[in-house]
Amino acid sequence: MKRVYLDYAATTPLHPEVKQEMMEALEGTYGNPSSIHSFGRESRKLLDEARSEAARSIGADFSSIIFTSGATEANNLAIFGVARAHAHKGKHIITTQIEHHAVLHPMEELEKEGFEVTFLPVDESGVVSVEAVEEALRPDTIFVSIMRVNNETGMQQPIEAIGERLKEHQAIFHTDAVQAYGLEKLDVTALNVDLLSVSSHKIYGPKGIGFLYRNDDIHLAQQIFGGEQERKWRSGTENMLGIVGFKKAIELLEKEREDRMTHYQRLSEKFIAGLNELSIDYHMNGKKEEHMPNILNISFPGVEVEMFLTNLDLEGIAVSSGSACTAGSIDPSHVLKAMYGEKNDRIYNSIRFSFGIETSEEEIQFCVERISKILNRLLPNHTRG
Repeated sequence: MKRVYLDYAATTPLHPEVKQEMMEALEGTYGNPSSIHSFGRESRKLLDEARSEAARSIGADFSSIIFTSGATEANNLAIFGVARAHAHKGKHIITTQIEHHAVLHPMEELEKEGFEVTFLPVDESGVVSVEAVEEALRPDTIFVSIMRVNNETGMQQPIEAIGERLKEHQAIFHTDAVQAYGLEKLDVTALNVDLLSVSSHKIYGPKGIGFLYRNDDIHLAQQIFGGEQERKWRSGTENMLGIVGFKKAIELLEKEREDRMTHYQRLSEKFIAGLNELSIDYHMNGKKEEHMPNILNISFPGVEVEMFLTNLDLEGIAVSSGSACTAGSIDPSHVLKAMYGEKNDRIYNSIRFSFGIETSEEEIQFCVERISKILNRLLPNHTRG
């Protein structure tokens, strides 16, 4: 059976060149980068080169990169690190209702510790307003965390404008840039952020590795204790195999970013055109002008999402109804709830399609045709009149 993977926002396959780089490291470089002998120095060289590449990719300094086990740990380090180090200045934090659970759940834990968290709403396009952030700011606000691109809808958030407004405030500004990093050229100075989280496995690198950018002026409370790795910000022997693969994935991304974006745009347009040509009844979730082209979140009126996902899987098409971190959950998307309210049908009938560098136009056509076939079976009168 033909299989089509359209869940790249959940994870990406390992790029062949990344795999090759990791195989070479696996066979030849195994020293601990903290050791002073030649084996350790060889690993240290690779570690320093990877840190330089990561820093260069976001316009940052070498010393500002903290390697972590992924974006979840990077987000946790940013959130708990700031809150616990700066609680003497205030205990108010601002975030949004549409953040990834790797941000929302740590915020909920901080509430248990006595912090007050404001979860800002978004409009129906899935965007938080700069004015809402301004209105929520208080003298005791110490931290603001707002994602750059939403992982379920692909909607971009006005990070630059928010960061500009925060320049005169004590609040430290963090952005979860996981979905944005593989698509747009990020510059931490232009974004006006103090902290930024990134994951390797969203850009065709290995799982289990990511980094947190930390402005050198920002103090964090250490969360993992042990040795002096990562300048004590994150103790534990570095995942050198993952770091080597991550570095290669970043290099490929820097070289191919524009071509990838053009490819995603073409696929997105073909997908929408295909739905229109077959007169399929659908609604896009989010505003087309502000979403990244690799993610399409689409509502199919009258369809029950679990039944639809099952039928797509039986046709060989892998998609999702939201974040991969809620796989198996029957709860409606918290992102769509924030956009449309708890009673809107869209939270029960929406599917996320996300494209990658290996996705072909033929696969898009195949997917659209199978969607029409499934809808004809589930809803005989689904097409628009």
